[in-house]
Order: sequence, then structure tokens, then C-alpha cells
Amino acid sequence: MRLFVSAGEPSGDLHGANLARALFQLRPHAIVEGFGGPQMARAGVQLHYPLTDLAVMGVRRVIRHLPKFFHLLDAAEQHWRRHRPDALVVIDYPGFHFQLVRRARLRGIPTYWFVPPQLWAWQQGRVRKVRRWVDTVLTALPFEEPWYQRRGVHTYHVGHPYFDALVRQELDASFLREHQKRNGTIVGLLPGSRTQEVIANGAMLLRTAQRIKEQRRDTRFLVAAYRPEHATLLRREAVRRSIPVEIHVGRTPEIIELAEACVAVSGSVSLELLYRLKPAVMIYRMSAPALWLARQLVHLPSITLVNLMAGEILYPDVVTSRDESERIATQILTWLNDPDGAHRLSERLRQLREKVAQPGACHRAAAFLLHVLEGRTRLAA
Repeated sequence: MRLFVSAGEPSGDLHGANLARALFQLRPHAIVEGFGGPQMARAGVQLHYPLTDLAVMGVRRVIRHLPKFFHLLDAAEQHWRRHRPDALVVIDYPGFHFQLVRRARLRGIPTYWFVPPQLWAWQQGRVRKVRRWVDTVLTALPFEEPWYQRRGVHTYHVGHPYFDALVRQELDASFLREHQKRNGTIVGLLPGSRTQEVIANGAMLLRTAQRIKEQRRDTRFLVAAYRPEHATLLRREAVRRSIPVEIHVGRTPEIIELAEACVAVSGSVSLELLYRLKPAVMIYRMSAPALWLARQLVHLPSITLVNLMAGEILYPDVVTSRDESERIATQILTWLNDPDGAHRLSERLRQLREKVAQPGACHRAAAFLLHVLEGRTRLAA
């Protein structure tokens, strides 16, 4: 069994790694190779290129990397000529992966999309490409399966793989003890995993901290930087504005666990906040033209996955082109000053978690892939 797996973002790298582990558990001699990141490599995937290094956003940045993307598409095809995979599995990252699945399909390679693109949010017309080029979409969210099926796409619901990672997380006990023994109410600031997100949202996060500190002098702010260079950017901004924050790299789970409430750049981190039952405000700042365009294309009641799964607004979300730090701080202060209200929200999150946060998505996806592909092999024989 040979699978080519491709992930282009840090979250996809995590899901690809857990999918590979599940495949190896079921078929120890399987060959899993492809594009991804360090977590997939550590899981035993034979990595041909660190695609997560190209996790870019914005038209200009994508255009700048187009030659590299086309080179990788050509390299994948050349590799498939020598070592034809039994299937291609792509994880999110639609821009590049639409082209990759098209090329695989033209070569007769079965294609599967694990954690599919959120076409229900925008560019719904692209579902025609999914219907044409993808054998099965392995859906992650409860409402995705009927949405894709109504549009003629074959699906198999496995659940969200992020919960596979969360159930196995081991928090650093010494880090927790160190901060728990210090005085003060902790607020977590989560600026995202992409450099562009940190640049766009970092200053507003820090101004939010400043406004909260003016009202609650006992508050401490822990910032979860994804990379050291992100920490450097945020530290420089915090020093320039004389905002007292503590910045840590690679401590997102611990900071969420310690926090009474969080402010987070919108993304899959909302699922981690749900898992740990933490009140949070989800934010996303972009330029005014980009915000106008997004409002023309996206017609959803919320940008936050947790809210969409719940069918109601549990996490206030702030999508803006301006500084909304006062509004965000007001919401955080409401929770800090009303522990009973924060507890009621946590209980509503607990009810949702029991309904949707079931681990095992990667094992279910691996079992499905093996069942389908080995069935095809027997028929071909």
C-alpha cells in the first residue's frame, strides 16, 4: 500500500501526521509519502518537500510563490510516473490541492480530500471541481456531509481530526505550576500560526491587553507565539507600546488551559478552546478592500467553526479592518467581572463538546481508505 499525502498548513501537517500514524497502526508496512511539514516527517512520512513552509495568504504572496507551486506539481507527476501511489490524499489547502487532485485524476490515481475546503463558506461554485476530480470527501464537520451530498459529491463522515490531537495532548506540568503559583488573572492571547496573521492582528491583540489592564490591574497576559520569529515581532511591538505581556513559543495548549478567557485569531484554535471549555473572542483583521470583498463572497452567520457547529453564537467574533480593541476588551472584562456568566458559557460549551468533539477521525479515515483501496486491489486482481 502506497499513499501520497499532501498538507500545506501547520494544522494540515498535524492531521497528516495523525493520519499516517493510524495507517501505520493498521498496516505497518504501508508506504506514506508526500508534501507536508515536520510533524508528518516525525510520524514516518517520506517527505518530498516541506510544503507547510509555503503556507501563504493574500493574492500577491501567492503570485510570488507560483513558480514554486508549479514546480511541485510537476515534481509530483514525475514521482508518480516512477512510483505510482494507490491514492492521493490531500488535506485542506484548496488553492494548490485543486491542481494536485486534477493532475492525479488525469493519471487515474484515486483522490480523497481529508478535511475538505470550506466551500460552503465561499466560492461555492468550486464544488464542481470537487465533484469532477475527487473520489470521496472525508468530511470533518457535521453539516458538511449533507452540504456536499446535495451537490453530488460522494462523502464519508469521519469527524474533525483536531480532536484526535487534543485528546492526546500532554501539557507541561512544570509550566502550569509555575504560572498557577503566581498571583493574577490570566488572559490568553493567541495570534495565529501564519506570519501574516500575526502582523495583521498582533497590534490589536496587544492594545486589547492594554485596555483590559487599565480596568483590571491584576490581569496577566500570556501570548502563545507559534514560531520564534512571531515572538520577536510581538515582543518588539509590546516593548514599543510598553504593554506588559509574557510571550511564549509552543505553549498554546498550556496557555489556553491557564487562561480565564482568551482572544484568538480565528481558525482551528477555536476547536481547542471548545475542548478546554474556555470563553473566547475570535478576531480577524484585514485590509478594508479585503474585508469588502470577503463580505461579498462569504454569507455566514459567523466565521468561527464552534459557532457554526453549535448553530448559535457562543464565541463572539470580530471581523474588521479597524482597531476593535475596546470592543474586544469589553467582552473579556464582562467574563472576568462575572464569573457566573463565564461558567454558564463553559457549560454550554461542555454540551457542544459532548456532541461533536469525538476523537478517532484519523483512525476512521485510515480504515475507510484501506477498505476502499484494498477492495479495488482485489477487484483488479
